[in-house]
Amino acid sequence: MPFYTAENFNPDISVGYLAKQVFQTTLKGLEPAFVGEDVSYLQWSALVSILYGRGITCRALAHDLGHDKGATTRLIDTLEERGLVVRDRDAEDRRVINLRVTDQGEEIARRCMLRVLNLWNGWLADWSPEDATRLIGYLQRLRTSLDAAVGDEPCA
Repeated sequence: MPFYTAENFNPDISVGYLAKQVFQTTLKGLEPAFVGEDVSYLQWSALVSILYGRGITCRALAHDLGHDKGATTRLIDTLEERGLVVRDRDAEDRRVINLRVTDQGEEIARRCMLRVLNLWNGWLADWSPEDATRLIGYLQRLRTSLDAAVGDEPCA
């Protein structure tokens, strides 16, 4: 039996609508974490993705951020021009360009990360650790289901 029907559906129970609203509100709420750092949320996300080994190539970073490769290349260009990221040829396959965060980039990424963590800890302050863990598990499960159904290629 399907969860949604024409009779019971409305935006307040739409997973997609709620996820979008949460994301948009999160972006607005995270703005203070980047004040004085001269990086945007997207730039910080790219630095963190590279730091944690999720986006070590342009293609992998595009996938992790949900961007097309052209936009991701421009993002990497900007981070490289600012001395926050470097491109290195892969030692085993010279066709592959790996991304690495510089010391300056890592310093900024970690400083902003502490601010982001403080904001999230404040927003989740009235949640039990079990509820927060369950939410994360559900989101990870949904991501897996969507990747299997839709594919996990970067946006076109």
